[in-house]
Amino acid sequence: MRDDPILRLERDALVSCFVMAVAATAIARSWWSGLAVIGGGLLIATSFVSIRSGLDAIAARRRVGRAVLKIATRYALLAFLAYVMIARLRLPPLGLIAGASSVVAAAALEAGRLLFSKGAAERRKKND
Repeated sequence: MRDDPILRLERDALVSCFVMAVAATAIARSWWSGLAVIGGGLLIATSFVSIRSGLDAIAARRRVGRAVLKIATRYALLAFLAYVMIARLRLPPLGLIAGASSVVAAAALEAGRLLFSKGAAERRKKND
């Protein structure tokens, strides 16, 4: 379970979103900015789950039409949530973008881990 890269990516995205929310709250001195980061994280998490479930359904060769309908419905929900967050709640757009970039930060962290582990393995081979 520890070696599953998708689970590591999800966990790291959650942690990075939380850290960015705390940082945004501290920098802007407003909890509203931290809430915007959490909102962006919610949007990207919904998108991530939608893509993953759609790919799982297609890979299992279940009803492809139903999977496409579910994906389209989730993206309509995403559009509605983004509208509510920006137009109605008036959350700061930069906070939303920061929250949505939490998956990118997690992917960069995972890439760094991969490079570091490969580099360490190569150094061990060289020293042996």
